[in-house]
Amino acid sequence: MTDPTAEPATTGVSEADVAEYLEANPDFFERHEHLLQKLTLPHDSGQAISLVERQVHLFREQRDALREELSGLIGIARQNDQLFTRSKRLLMALLDARSVEEVAAILDETIRGEFQLQSASLTVLTDGEPPSQCGAVRYLQRNRAREVFGEVLDESQPLFGRLRDSHREALFSAPERVGSAAVIPVRRDECVGLIAIASEDEGYFHSSMGSLFMTYISDTLGRLLPPLLAPEGRIAMPDAEAGH
Repeated sequence: MTDPTAEPATTGVSEADVAEYLEANPDFFERHEHLLQKLTLPHDSGQAISLVERQVHLFREQRDALREELSGLIGIARQNDQLFTRSKRLLMALLDARSVEEVAAILDETIRGEFQLQSASLTVLTDGEPPSQCGAVRYLQRNRAREVFGEVLDESQPLFGRLRDSHREALFSAPERVGSAAVIPVRRDECVGLIAIASEDEGYFHSSMGSLFMTYISDTLGRLLPPLLAPEGRIAMPDAEAGH
């Protein structure tokens, strides 16, 4: 006779043992399909559902997440394609420029029209007394530029974000309207100028932005500007160019 109040004997099998066995035997439920119909799992609705239904639900969630991710990637690709096309038109127009004033005008007009931003300016660094401002071109004596911008002149990558008051005043004719900006050094051995692109939106330009297309523009102007400026004596050609 057994005591009906006695605790049933334990088999000594823990949840970890079951989990380990199922991991080692992934085909277990293929050999015991009838068990799948008996297994139930809680659902967000509060009702219990079978394991098969749960798997189908998870697969649908994964499918929807992948579709959303793919849609986002397609959107980014389209934006990059449009950006490439606009940047290409800008570069082609810059290659036809015959003066630094024309370069600055093309930059400003394209940034306003094609990119729908507030404005763009070209600031040229001079070794002597800077000429008077002309259209979208601004001039800044190199020593003064070093005081205002410091190490920015030594960088090859653009500066993005909200600018200091001294930066906005040196780069833009209407600094009070600049919410955020991109400042791109134009280099040919040394910094010969700065491209500044402004947006009234304080969050438009930010530090995590990609700089590939702006770097293309900067590299192009790094070759265009010195020949346009040197004949007029507004800058000294870098030593590396003097021997050519």
